[in-house]
Amino acid sequence: MPTHLPEATVLDRVGQVLQAHGVDPLTATALASSIVAAERDGTYSHGLARLPGFLSSLDSGWVTGAPDMTVSEPAPAVVRIDADNGFAQGALARGRDLALRKARECGLCAISIHDSHHFGSLWPDVEPFAQDGLVALAFVHSRARIVAPGGTRPVLGTNPMAFALPRKGHLPVVWDQASSVLAHGDVILAAKKGHTLPPGAGVDKHGQPTRDPQAVLDQGALTPFAGHKGFLIALLVEVLAAAMTGSRFGFEDTSARIPGAVTSNAGQFLLLIDPQRAGADDFGARIEQLLEALVSAGSTRLPGDRRHANRARALEHGIALDDAMHRLLLQASA
Repeated sequence: MPTHLPEATVLDRVGQVLQAHGVDPLTATALASSIVAAERDGTYSHGLARLPGFLSSLDSGWVTGAPDMTVSEPAPAVVRIDADNGFAQGALARGRDLALRKARECGLCAISIHDSHHFGSLWPDVEPFAQDGLVALAFVHSRARIVAPGGTRPVLGTNPMAFALPRKGHLPVVWDQASSVLAHGDVILAAKKGHTLPPGAGVDKHGQPTRDPQAVLDQGALTPFAGHKGFLIALLVEVLAAAMTGSRFGFEDTSARIPGAVTSNAGQFLLLIDPQRAGADDFGARIEQLLEALVSAGSTRLPGDRRHANRARALEHGIALDDAMHRLLLQASA
């Protein structure tokens, strides 16, 4: 039977685990918040299941647990953060207040995070900005994992993007999706549970279609969703998250050569927009009009609704931990 613990307890223990492996307190708090939020909201492929990968990357020396991150302002509406080979969540935590102020002052703000490791859900990065009334977009890339239509080897990463839309009196509308048919985390989870992949989701190391998640993980590749359309979106993300931030491209990542390295050394790009400064005085009412039209046309749920329902259950009953994860967190707290 799983053990149910309050979110605050799980947050504290995950933070302790990360600090025990050399992560500085501010980054540990930001990273724990992202991991636990994903678990709480039912995004299990990017929740506690990823904690061992974070720890393995730290213990291998591939990631710097306590880096010397620097925040700069190269332009009035730009915040640039050099993550110094640390986790992107810690970098965003260091630049968040400045970016929020710039978005209020200029109407928008671009956040450029260089030399970082993300390895988590993107929606926890953008949802807090939407709760502050901003429209927020985020883009991050990874080591090469997508094979282009007609290609013979992966060049682009799974390259997820996230979007958060503020709502007055309601939780934000938020979506987070990879450019591939499946996120890499879903493949890891399928391999762990012995499940097969949907048809057309991946290829093996010989470029042949496969539904075996282990064959995809063993030098295989994922395919972009909707063929060329998904590939073009993955290309867009690669340009914004890698080229725009001055980070290495997915095909330049060397993590596969480091025993124990799981995360990708990459970049992250976020764009914040203040609807009021953009001239949309009736933005909130217009958004409600749009959402009401979707519901009246038969949409049964809006982006983020399922996560919000999972969140409500977890806040009431606690976050469920299996025996192995419960032991890991207990050992850390001891």
